[in-house]
Amino acid sequence: MVQTKDFDRIIIGIDPGTNVMGYGVIGVNGKKPSLIALGVVKLNKFESHYLRLRRIFERVLGLVEEYLPDEMAIEAPFFGKNVQSMLKLGRAQGVAMAAALSRDIPITEYEPRKIKMAITGNGAASKEQVRELLRRMLSISENQLADLELDATDGLAAALCHFYESSRPAIASGPKSWKDFIAKNPDKVKM
Repeated sequence: MVQTKDFDRIIIGIDPGTNVMGYGVIGVNGKKPSLIALGVVKLNKFESHYLRLRRIFERVLGLVEEYLPDEMAIEAPFFGKNVQSMLKLGRAQGVAMAAALSRDIPITEYEPRKIKMAITGNGAASKEQVRELLRRMLSISENQLADLELDATDGLAAALCHFYESSRPAIASGPKSWKDFIAKNPDKVKM
């Protein structure tokens, strides 16, 4: 088992769901991410939506306490046609976020297209394409993914997306036009 103390930074990614919640945990040393854990929480055995929400909270809190992440990346709900499904998904996301916030873990939300774009370069990539690229990028064996649902790699993709997004150097904003440049740099203009 990988020890979390071996990493400079740990990121947990969550793919919220009311039937299945996926999660992935990566550790980062310098510029190299490594898989620590991934899996799913199956919720369909709970009849009540409220019991599912409690299980999400308990499990995310357990993951936070086990892996001690520095940050959480969570997939933002996408807009669908079924309002009831959207409400339930939003609640699941909120409960997962509350568990992390209860331990002072900063959270960043990413739209599904942004996550897919970060991993595959294509915002419309399939879940299977995301899974395969994650497998290759993080050197995950086929056996590790064999029995896992795609929700697990969706959670892992959120964590890796956050690593990429938060590792980018900040780009200084330059002048927007020559007039703006001259106004900000009068000493560089000779007349």
